[in-house]
Parts: sequence; structure tokens; C-alpha cells
Amino acid sequence: MIDTNSLDFAKGDGLIPAIIQDAHSFQVLMLGYMNKKALEKTLTDKRVTFFSRSKQRLWTKGETSGNHLDVVDIQQDCDNDTLLILANPKGPTCHTGEQSCFHQKDFKPQKNLTFLGDLEDVIIRRKQEMPENSYTTSLFNDGIDKIAQKVGEEAVETVIEAKNEEHSLVDEVSDLIYHLMVLLVAKGVPLQTIVKNLEERHSK
Repeated sequence: MIDTNSLDFAKGDGLIPAIIQDAHSFQVLMLGYMNKKALEKTLTDKRVTFFSRSKQRLWTKGETSGNHLDVVDIQQDCDNDTLLILANPKGPTCHTGEQSCFHQKDFKPQKNLTFLGDLEDVIIRRKQEMPENSYTTSLFNDGIDKIAQKVGEEAVETVIEAKNEEHSLVDEVSDLIYHLMVLLVAKGVPLQTIVKNLEERHSK
């Protein structure tokens, strides 16, 4: 991912700040500090480890709570003295139980297409946990054929609503996207793979 020897730890007396960002939603989760050993452990374990300034030791996020941060990618800034880490959070990041340490009530970032990443995470958890009384669970229980059938039905209804101004096209498109995402999870195809494919087509 990065070369630890290229980083300027001396500027911060052996520490560099590390900004943690959700790999799906791109929400900033927290800020911590790393020394070279903490970064090396993070790279080896693929799990975020900081240097605790209060405890004066290495500290793996979630070592007590279980709310780990699994590393997806790491990049350094132009001055080689700050890190940006994309991670998949396993549970709330903040000790208060909030998803992010930046959760002030008067600061509400606008939701955008990154919500689809959050929805994908929910669908994946439904497939793993299969909770009762869940519509998504019932779809997975019915199998690929039923899921594919629902995608087809929602696609037809979307076309019909597109030609009928008296009803809601938005609702039908939402149903179509949801069932399509369930199909992708059932087939083991990450949403990011579709995004990458679209990006590659756009560049041609």
C-alpha cells in the first residue's frame, strides 16, 4: 500500500495523524495517531492500530469492544506526514456508540449516492444473519430464480410507471434498484465491481 520509510515521522516527534474514512460511505470516522510500529502492525494485520498517547503503547482499535477497523487502502498526503485510511468498520467507531466520532447534531452531511454502499452493507448482513421476519431474508430463502424474477417484475413496473404520470416512478425505480442489489449480493458481486465496470466503459 505505502512505503513506511517514505513517511516523515520526525515532523511530529515520531507520530503522524491518521484519518479514518468509511470505505463505502466515505464518512470520516475518527482521527488517531500512528508511529512507525503502529503503521507496520496495521499493514501486517490489515486492521487499524494506533499509538495511544495517553497509554503510551500500541492500541488496536476495537481490542476491547470488538469494533475493529479493517483496512481497505492507505494513502499518504503530499507532504508525507499524514495518512488517509479507508476501512470497513465492524460496529460503531465512536466510544459513545455513534458510527463516527464526528456526530454533532448540528452537522448533518447531505446523503448522496454513497447511501447505496450503506444499503449494500445491510443486505450483506441480512444474508449472513438471516433474521426472521425480514423481507430480504425471505428473498434469499427463495433463491436466485425468485430474486431474478422480482428484478424482472420491478423492471416492467418501472417501464409502465415511466409512461404513466399518475403514479410514482420514483417508488418503482427504488424497488428495482433494491431488488437488483439483492441479486448482486446473492451472486457475490460487489456494487463496487459494477461502478468500476461503468468507469472503465466511460473511459473508452
